[in-house]
Amino acid sequence: MIKTEKHLRLKTGTGRTVRVVREHYLRDDVSCNSRLCIAECRNEGPGLLPEAKDVTHYVVPDCQVTRDYLEILEFPEIRGVLFTGTVVHSMQHQGGRRAYGRLRTLLRDPRQECAVFANEFQQYAYCPREHGETLEKWQSRSTYKAAEWYYNHLAGQMPVVVLSEDPQIQEEYGPMTPGVFVVNMGEYLNNFWPDLQAAHDIYESLVAGLQEKGKSTGSKEYKDYLPVEVVEAGIKSGRYLRGNLQVNKHRAQQEAFVRMSSSSGGKDVELHTDVIVVGTALRNRAVHGDTVAVELLPRSEWRGRSTAITDNTEGVSSEAEEESNSVMPTGKVVAVMQRNWRDYVCSFAEDEGTQGQKKNPGKVLVIPFDYRIPKIRISTRQADQLKDHRIVVRIDSWEADSQYPNGHFVRSLGPSGDLETETAALLVENSISVAPFSEGQVKELPTNTEESPWVMQPEEVARRRDLRHTHLIFSIDPIGCEDVDDTLSIRKLPNGHLELGVHIADVTYFVKPNSLTDLEAKARATTVYLADRRYDMLPSILSADLCSLLGSVDRYAMSVLWELDSNYEVLDVWYGRTIIRSAYKMFYEAAQAVHDRKPEEELIQSIPELQELDIDTARNRLEQIRWAVDSLMDIADHLRAGRLREGGLELEGVEVQVQLGDSKEIQKLVPKQPLAVHETVAECMIFANHWVAKRIAEAFPNNALLRHHPLPRQEHFESLVECAKAQGFSIDTSSNKALAESLDKCVNKDDPVVNKLLRTLATQAMSNAQYFSTGSLPRDQYFHYGLALDQYTHFTSPIRRYADVIVHRLLLAAIGVEDERSAGVIKNQELEELSQHINNRNRAAQHAQRASTELFQALYFKDKDPEDECCIADAVIFSLRTNGVLLFVPKYGVKGPLYLKDKDGLVVCVEKDGTVSHTSGTLTRKQFEVVVQSTKGSTTFRLFQHLTVRLSLQKSRAHPQTLTFSLVAAKPYKPDLERVKGESSAPARTDVVKAIKSSSADTSTSHGPHDMTAAIGSEFPELLCEYGQSRSCDTLYGLMEVFREMSLAEA
Repeated sequence: MIKTEKHLRLKTGTGRTVRVVREHYLRDDVSCNSRLCIAECRNEGPGLLPEAKDVTHYVVPDCQVTRDYLEILEFPEIRGVLFTGTVVHSMQHQGGRRAYGRLRTLLRDPRQECAVFANEFQQYAYCPREHGETLEKWQSRSTYKAAEWYYNHLAGQMPVVVLSEDPQIQEEYGPMTPGVFVVNMGEYLNNFWPDLQAAHDIYESLVAGLQEKGKSTGSKEYKDYLPVEVVEAGIKSGRYLRGNLQVNKHRAQQEAFVRMSSSSGGKDVELHTDVIVVGTALRNRAVHGDTVAVELLPRSEWRGRSTAITDNTEGVSSEAEEESNSVMPTGKVVAVMQRNWRDYVCSFAEDEGTQGQKKNPGKVLVIPFDYRIPKIRISTRQADQLKDHRIVVRIDSWEADSQYPNGHFVRSLGPSGDLETETAALLVENSISVAPFSEGQVKELPTNTEESPWVMQPEEVARRRDLRHTHLIFSIDPIGCEDVDDTLSIRKLPNGHLELGVHIADVTYFVKPNSLTDLEAKARATTVYLADRRYDMLPSILSADLCSLLGSVDRYAMSVLWELDSNYEVLDVWYGRTIIRSAYKMFYEAAQAVHDRKPEEELIQSIPELQELDIDTARNRLEQIRWAVDSLMDIADHLRAGRLREGGLELEGVEVQVQLGDSKEIQKLVPKQPLAVHETVAECMIFANHWVAKRIAEAFPNNALLRHHPLPRQEHFESLVECAKAQGFSIDTSSNKALAESLDKCVNKDDPVVNKLLRTLATQAMSNAQYFSTGSLPRDQYFHYGLALDQYTHFTSPIRRYADVIVHRLLLAAIGVEDERSAGVIKNQELEELSQHINNRNRAAQHAQRASTELFQALYFKDKDPEDECCIADAVIFSLRTNGVLLFVPKYGVKGPLYLKDKDGLVVCVEKDGTVSHTSGTLTRKQFEVVVQSTKGSTTFRLFQHLTVRLSLQKSRAHPQTLTFSLVAAKPYKPDLERVKGESSAPARTDVVKAIKSSSADTSTSHGPHDMTAAIGSEFPELLCEYGQSRSCDTLYGLMEVFREMSLAEA
């Protein structure tokens, strides 16, 4: 080891530059991180360069190339990229947080086969900076020196290509060492990847963007950002506030809100609400999702939210600005602390291709799919060819002298309006990658074919508790379900007590920590369910076969068994690995029919395992099943009652099954009654999740993965309280128990929709439940508000949730089956980072599911005649605005605005004969009603009033297609109202669950054939992942939390 000195110039917190001398140590045993190494370097971990059979050369980019063309290096085809320590250090300090984060992600992904070489600590690769040498020159020289050393270190086994955009570097170093080549990015793509068209397209766009970046128009559209050191000091002092910018998608040009972070500052101002930023000028180039610093305006300039409905097609409200009486802190953006840009789906304006070419050749404005994102200026020569396509665009920069951000074209998704294009668009919008599982991942998994069937290993069987001959185990799932995560068991013990069992697929047996399959599952974090397909977290050999607890086959499981006394109180609990054989694979309808004592012949036909038995044996088995189902329902009722006594919130649902044809058109909507057995299964899963949470939190108080649902903010209940007053009800929001009791009393016997809507409004106040590491929160913050449990986690669905995989590993370590290292238990900081990743991926999956089902809703009404009976429906007013009302349609579970005043200032007029027209008049909003006064009289629209409306499709070239409502009559639509009243006697559920059941086979992008059930609305995605149950079952808290995502407040 050689000791040297390194001279650095560092900037202090006050902005002063100081010269620092630090010790610098050089070694000759620094790992090269290549599988071709013959010098016996200690190369460990996934970040290793590939062997010669996999690539033809190694690539070593310099600092400039890495900064400017990193996304080309991210292409999966370009493997064997070596990043020097010099480059990584440069990206960390000069490339920006976003670019450095992407580089770290690239290096962590073993599929890319990239590596880091710590050249600045390798004795023979290190280049000290010479006196007077520029930083850029030294970085380039260090990069080439490292590449040269690397080539010689590997004894010339692999050519090395150095990428540099500096012509002087190419000329000076190009011919220096045979086997080490120096080229620019364009030459590299042309020579080595001539057929990788996507990379060439991005390269051209990036080059055009870089050329444009240096240009200046002279005049500034926006104010410059404050220096970082000034902003950080201001946040500490309380002058500036730090938070995340959230643009109102219905008023994208007018309103944005900054949600404060825990370290937001503001010591002199007690903020209990968001900060509103009015207009794009005060937003100062910040984009939705960015982390910003804001300065509050004087109180005299504070404003309230707009109370007018906005027409998205114009991006402005349909009348003059009107604000709520509740004034909010108002501010302006003074700096962007962190850009959180992503890939954006965009479209060309109808005449933008031609106009853009005339004004500025090669430069065009594209319109993002997301209303909250501003138009983006890109450079492309393909505007004419792609004018009717949806394309992917990335933002590069947004200078103060530019009205719009500058970006570049990435790729085309296909023609607008095509189902595959629209599906790809919603995946891109939510940053969801759906690449097929790699060959390496599939190879490390077992097979199960006729030629090579999978069999249990005797030594593994010996280590497990065998329940195949002692327990009656069965599953209850929707029709067509293949990925069966969970099964149940119930039996009488010799002492007269009952034993309840929950048995979950043992995914961790097949998916080892840090294996390729594990890393891919971690990256995906969840299975994504769309209306017509799904994208699995795990390969189908696991999700639909070896891990799926199918009927009449032996499977590995993780089980929790409780001994219960006669009062269903827990006397003992056992956790462990088991072997099970599910005796019956029942559907929800069959299990409910068993409980309801339907005719024996009908029941036997509904349970496949009974059909081949003789009649006497089938009847005996049926009695066993009936006892088991009845016992489970009794236990679940007891468990549920206990939670409700503690303040658990109960919600209810209305399901509609949507049948798809072979070409995926929606053929019809079939109302579907909720079943009591749904609650039974969900309650058993909640029980298991709760007990597992207690066990792992006890064993790992600082690094267990739990799920936290925080207290809601009281100001978010204002809308609920006001609406309840309109019906003469009082709402107590002091605790979850008080809220639940209040909602139970809000019952209108003549209109069951009232209680449904009030419960829906209650969910607006709810925060999202989040995964967390126990070491990151104090013990009193572990609670789950919605379920009224002190500890909660997810254990019951490891096939489609990575969080459950982590919990299984923690449980195995907690009960001593595996040690912490082999189980893959990770420390608090790493677990907390992983928790945030899972939270983000789950949220993205929910949004994609909602967007997919909204797409199919649009398809359903696309070609319908406006006079068709299915387009006329009963709607209920749930919120008032200054120019209209917001409606909820129980029949389809959709919501949206009804304008009572149009853009021309004409108001809705209801004639004496019931017809509707528009005429001049005024509109007055009161506490519980909106009064429309015209020359032909007045009409009052009250909260919870039923109207008859017509649903139609509003088409858009650039944005999602949406449903619009028009008033048909100011009275209820009798067919729908009678149907709703008829359902009021059905078992209680909660608001709006819409399940799409696919009757056709999966598309080529799906993983295995299945009968798909997904959601219309936002409810089903959280329902799917909250309790680990079959995709069409209702749950309690799942619905409540997803209504927060649905957010009626957005309308």
